[in-house]
Amino acid sequence: MSVEIHPLASVAPDAKLGINISIGPFAVIESDVEISDGSTIYSHATILNGSRIGQECSIFPGAVIGAVPQDLKFKGEHTLSIIGDRTVIRECATINRGTDATGRAIIGKDCLIMAYCHVAHDCTVGDHVVMSNVSQLAGHVTIGDWVILGGLAKIVQFCSVGDHAMIGADCKVTKDVAPYALIGREPAKVEGVNKIGLRRRGFTNQAIDAIQELYSAVFFSGMNTSDGLEEYERLHQQRMPEVESCISFIRSSPKGIIR
Repeated sequence: MSVEIHPLASVAPDAKLGINISIGPFAVIESDVEISDGSTIYSHATILNGSRIGQECSIFPGAVIGAVPQDLKFKGEHTLSIIGDRTVIRECATINRGTDATGRAIIGKDCLIMAYCHVAHDCTVGDHVVMSNVSQLAGHVTIGDWVILGGLAKIVQFCSVGDHAMIGADCKVTKDVAPYALIGREPAKVEGVNKIGLRRRGFTNQAIDAIQELYSAVFFSGMNTSDGLEEYERLHQQRMPEVESCISFIRSSPKGIIR
């Protein structure tokens, strides 16, 4: 099998298609598009100029990849929308291109982007991310690896969500989210450590306990973030790599951290 294109699909003759690709009826593939081996483009999906689709991806009906940014500063510059290997884009999800700020919007490998999600211009989404139905990323958002967004979660512009965090359904995130955090309620707040997710991914009890101790100092001690970090570091001269990465993320946050 090489490329199976339904006769009712619209595929530009100069689109670059790998092998073992299936394109369903009424799908639209524009000219400046690359689709790698083993991917499936279902009926009525739209893959626009600037799209780069990895290997073994699945793009479901109604999804639109590579539309121009919803940004009034965009002047038609050539930018990309990049989808990593084995990522699944479900029905009616929209993935926009970048602007000249970064040149691209990126979704990593092995992600699941559920129905009606939106990833705006210049976003970077890591590997193994799950965006549940209707979750929305504004422009310039950064999502780390193994993050889970609950249904209807909303992340505002320029926010970052650290690795292994989980955002509860219908939360509105207006500041950065520390790695490993479990975020819930309205307004959004840290509920604790994403312990179940960390255990599923092979984190040791020692590492989880160390992260919990850091969070107790930073978020639940009554001290502000800076004082909590300083107190934790004073009491813990030797720190695990997972804790060090979390401290670095918090200290480097330009928007401040959800507490």
